[in-house]
Amino acid sequence: MQLKEILKRVDHTLLSPTAVWADIQKTCDEGMFYGTASVCIPPSYVKQAAAYTAGRVPICTVIGFPNGYAATACKCFEAAQAASDGAAEIDMVVNLGWVREGADDAVLGEINAVKDACGGRLLKVIIETCLLTEEEKIRMCAAVSASQADFIKTSTGFSTGGATREDIILIRQHMKGGKQIKAAGGISGPADAAEMIRLGAHRIGTSRVIAALEQMQKEGVEYETISNTAY
Repeated sequence: MQLKEILKRVDHTLLSPTAVWADIQKTCDEGMFYGTASVCIPPSYVKQAAAYTAGRVPICTVIGFPNGYAATACKCFEAAQAASDGAAEIDMVVNLGWVREGADDAVLGEINAVKDACGGRLLKVIIETCLLTEEEKIRMCAAVSASQADFIKTSTGFSTGGATREDIILIRQHMKGGKQIKAAGGISGPADAAEMIRLGAHRIGTSRVIAALEQMQKEGVEYETISNTAY
């Protein structure tokens, strides 16, 4: 897979709680320069980033993040605010306590309520696979498949683990209804991203692919050369 094609599937991510505007601006600049699918940033910077990028890269943000246990009304407010501020894509965390106690109808209802609040924006549902059993992951595939959401997403990147190859294979086997898959957390570079895509991921959430690319450039490999390199 060519690197350019990988970058088109990357949500270039900066969600550090200590990020300042200069950091967000740099992330936006990188997303625009390399042609990433989006830049994924904290909600407090969405309006400023949307004005700065002026449509040159979609703005993605997170709600109910990273723990997922905010009240549904709070998540809906966050989603509506993010949409109003200029977010094109919204990644929400499910209520993991509900998942653990088998309240799948409540999870489904919340997903659909948040989707309604998004005002037509893409919604990705983070299920935090590292905290779930295989049976719970399969149930969440069913819930997201039945929902109005657009993607299922593996991880926040803020818990005990990120996307694994085994999780992508399992999710691909159980997702229905044309829903897409986002692999996030722990993806270290272009080759790792390409492998996740090969296994079935449609999007990659990472802060590290562009850093790896820039390291290659420092070592004397030009971007156009890399973009024609198969991984």
